[in-house]
Amino acid sequence: MRFTSRQRLDDAVLERSFTLGEIPGVLWTSASTATPAPLILLGHPGGLHRMYPRLAARGRSCVAAGFAAAALELPGSGQRPRHAAAEQARADLRRALEAGEPVGEIVDRLVLPLVDRAVPELRAALDDLLALPEIDGPVGYAGGVMAIGIRLAVVEPRLAAAVLFAGSFVPAVLVEQARQITLPLQVLLQWDDENNDRQQALDLFDAFGSREKTLHANMGGHTGVPSFEADSGNRFFARHLLG
Repeated sequence: MRFTSRQRLDDAVLERSFTLGEIPGVLWTSASTATPAPLILLGHPGGLHRMYPRLAARGRSCVAAGFAAAALELPGSGQRPRHAAAEQARADLRRALEAGEPVGEIVDRLVLPLVDRAVPELRAALDDLLALPEIDGPVGYAGGVMAIGIRLAVVEPRLAAAVLFAGSFVPAVLVEQARQITLPLQVLLQWDDENNDRQQALDLFDAFGSREKTLHANMGGHTGVPSFEADSGNRFFARHLLG
């Protein structure tokens, strides 16, 4: 990991851009507190530059609640090279949805390779981030592509809790893997999400193996998640990461 820039936000938050090999990332930590803070990985749908305003707001909110926060550029998005197979699968998915055709095989082609690339990168980022003196475990994961969160929760023992957003396609094989998850979960569902099948999201919530899992369902479309859910997520992480 190599830091490439730094700036202060609101005099209380230190924001640093970094690269992990060739992968861009951003880290938000307290600018004043010397005590190491638990880390929250901020998931997102891709493109750090495009998502920066929302990610920076989430990062500031995490730091104010006593955490450090970090986000990593997803494979095939932002500054990273595009993958022809993913671009084709995305186009096929749009056509199938418009035609009302089955999409299971297309979702597998689009999502599974992304998960296979993104999760090892996130775990490698954890190795370097947790080695920093200002960061300590445990680790939380918040938002982003649901399928990535599921795989990460299954394979990463340093993850202690997760807030997941039921707003993206999840391949059937990952629904089965969700049954292996045992860490505490808080799941957000937009009831009228135009990009998400509500019943499939409810079935996925039922499949999670966690004994502690909470579903927050709010009225509205994909981008209408209420702002108070950020505070709710921070309280959830405080219970499980701050003790």
